Amino acid sequence: MENTAEYYCAFCGETNSTFVDLSAGLEQSYIEDCQVCCRPNILYVRIDEETLEIEIDTDYQE
Repeated sequence: MENTAEYYCAFCGETNSTFVDLSAGLEQSYIEDCQVCCRPNILYVRIDEETLEIEIDTDYQE
């Protein structure tokens, strides 16, 4: 099951959309390139078990 969520690029600050696979666990991390500046972001995804609300924090990929 997939949902979409938004995050802000750690480099340029622009809003990006991403697909989150809910079956991959309540805490996930992976790297995704910004759709605007193309730089790699580490996404830290947390999913609320009851509401399925998705929260994403980003960090720089060195």
